[in-house]
Amino acid sequence: MNRPNTLAWHETLELHELMAFQSIGLMKLKKAYRHISDVELRGIYEKAIQGLTSNINELIQFYPAAPGYDNRNEVRNDRAFYAGDLLGFCKASVRNYAIAITETATPALRKVLTNQLLKAIQLHERVYNYMYKNGYYPSYDLSQLLNNDLKIAQQALSMNY
Repeated sequence: MNRPNTLAWHETLELHELMAFQSIGLMKLKKAYRHISDVELRGIYEKAIQGLTSNINELIQFYPAAPGYDNRNEVRNDRAFYAGDLLGFCKASVRNYAIAITETATPALRKVLTNQLLKAIQLHERVYNYMYKNGYYPSYDLSQLLNNDLKIAQQALSMNY
């Protein structure tokens, strides 16, 4: 079978989602690490940090094969980090509500969860629009989107903890 030397579009987008999620998670773990005094919990955090670092380094290798990748160098700021963290939270909330609704047998609870799901979707839209407007989530420019992923990953990997 003759396959192209690039990633498929759908797997590129999944790669993007995983890279963004893990990079922001790594930054959060590193920021929290210095505030943890419990030795056992610090050890768990260290393992989590090492695991995410390894994951990100493995995923970075696939970026040159992504369609549209061009390795631009631009600096991101804290506003982009916080907005991206909030967007990730919103995405997880929408997924969690959707799953919870499929497990709900009580009509009154299903109604409450459905209303909360709609609010979570609206919050996601608001955060996404903010990010898009400010250039933090260039969702229609795959090259820039992938470049942003790498910048966040490099920032996460280089942070001290």
